Amino acid sequence: MNIAIIASVILGILLLIMTVLFIFRIILTWYPNIDLTQFPYSLAYIPTEPFLAFTRKIVPPLGGIDISPVIWLGIITLLREILLGQQGIITLALRGM
Repeated sequence: MNIAIIASVILGILLLIMTVLFIFRIILTWYPNIDLTQFPYSLAYIPTEPFLAFTRKIVPPLGGIDISPVIWLGIITLLREILLGQQGIITLALRGM
């Protein structure tokens, strides 16, 4: 198996996991009384919080609503489409091999 194919599969899995984690973070914003550092919530909190903390510095919560998980979900979805979608850069490069 070609290393480029393996790399694209790993990248696809990583982007999928991050997508799911950010969706969980969006859902968790509906429950403000949950302690995110407690298991099982920490499974979504620990890997996503560095991204969200950075984004909150740039885009503060609007009207008390934290939109940073939505921003990152959009970024990751866009990245996945640009790189691995039907007309994605990596997909087209692999077809040319």
